[in-house]
Amino acid sequence: MDPKTIQRAPLMVPMPPHCIAGRFKQRRNRFLVEIDHKGESLWVHTNNSGSMLGLLRPEAPVLVSPSPNKNRKLSHTLEMVGIQDFWVGVNTSVPNRVLHEAWRQGVLPQANGYEQFQSERKVLKSRFDALLRGSQGTLWVESKNVTLVEDEVAYFPDAVTTRGQKHLQELMALKSAGRRCACFYLIQRPDASCFAPADFIDPVFADLFWQAVAAGVEMWVYEALVHPDGIRLGRTVPLRGTVHGSHGTGPP
Repeated sequence: MDPKTIQRAPLMVPMPPHCIAGRFKQRRNRFLVEIDHKGESLWVHTNNSGSMLGLLRPEAPVLVSPSPNKNRKLSHTLEMVGIQDFWVGVNTSVPNRVLHEAWRQGVLPQANGYEQFQSERKVLKSRFDALLRGSQGTLWVESKNVTLVEDEVAYFPDAVTTRGQKHLQELMALKSAGRRCACFYLIQRPDASCFAPADFIDPVFADLFWQAVAAGVEMWVYEALVHPDGIRLGRTVPLRGTVHGSHGTGPP
């Protein structure tokens, strides 16, 4: 998508001032990445504990943001990785921030009519990203960041996630108790035509995903419009098997 077109959409998560660009060098562990910035090595934090499969290639362009905490050991956080001719958002805090801002701006139809938004609320044995309250009751939402796309199919997760499995199990338990609940999947890249759970990476999660769909857990899948000035909410993305010409066969 043309950058000018992206910038016309309402901004959900602005990038902080003084972000810097560089090139990816290596990932030492789940949370530590080395980049090259103007010929000098800079170690930065990443909050993305997934594999970031297909993204962290030598010399890939990266965008990092400065931490507001001047006492933090690592001064910057990895925000975006460039592949082909577009940016991919890898900061896993972004989906919940987009969810909240989209609710606040009234551009998330699934959340219309809910007057209160509470973040990080605990129920059963999990802490979910959002609890919405309104005259029609409550709505529990868990948000996930999606960065893996193969053959125009967006997949989650990109590594085995026992935490994600637990969230689906507990959302189904909430649904069976009469609560409305949903997962918000934000695809932070523009090249997906549909979405599916990554059964080739985490078959347990994939099986639970389709069980949750059958049980009535709502799956909200959106594309994010990723730009160096920030993140915007784009189009909805269908589940694989629910759109003509999509890849694969969908749920078993």
